[in-house]
Amino acid sequence: MQKILIVGATSAIAEATARSWAASGNALFLVGRNAARLEVIAADLRVRGAVLVGSFVMDATDTATHKGMLEAANTALGGLDIALIAHGSLPDQKACEASVELTLSEINNNALSVIALATLLGAQLEAQCQGTLAVIGSVAGDRGRQSNYVYGAAKGMVALFLQGLRNRLAKKGVQVLTIKPGFVDTPMTVSFKKGALWAQPDSIARGILSAIEHKKEVVYLPGFWRIIMFIIRHIPERIFKRLSL
Repeated sequence: MQKILIVGATSAIAEATARSWAASGNALFLVGRNAARLEVIAADLRVRGAVLVGSFVMDATDTATHKGMLEAANTALGGLDIALIAHGSLPDQKACEASVELTLSEINNNALSVIALATLLGAQLEAQCQGTLAVIGSVAGDRGRQSNYVYGAAKGMVALFLQGLRNRLAKKGVQVLTIKPGFVDTPMTVSFKKGALWAQPDSIARGILSAIEHKKEVVYLPGFWRIIMFIIRHIPERIFKRLSL
């Protein structure tokens, strides 16, 4: 049995991953903003086989609540083996371009709150000399593109932070996993036209579980995004500026 903390537990990818963990008889602690939604998910996970499901209502951008949440998780679970950070938002790029306040709010939600949580969790796992910190980022963080560079900048910040944290904690036996999904069909992307590159949350969840099991450091999901982003990262800037990406 593993003791697992999930921040942003009401997101589609997190919920799909939690279902797999529950079916394997693990203990889960769910964190999210919506108390009613958390309880619905918790009840479902208990039926699916989780030996314990606790919950904590928290807005992840309120960093003052992070320490209390982590203390509650450790008390409920009796320790911590895996932490998955899965919260975030997909901003309207055009709206961000017109608003400094909205831009900074999205950076706070998608980057600074994640970094704050990762700092606390990293310290605990380092002291334990074991465990996994998995963070859902995005392929958008690989290169700034005109269509979503506020979101991409936040995810890029998280990816770079996790690189350093991984480098620091590797000698302690702690896995730091950066998860980079491409397009995923979730409520957050309901208004987008779907195509061949789109994946379902259950598929991403399977990739996350496999990456944790195999001690991966960075995983693109689905895997073909590694090739796509390799190409995008290596397009010369003089050409890239002419593209509508």
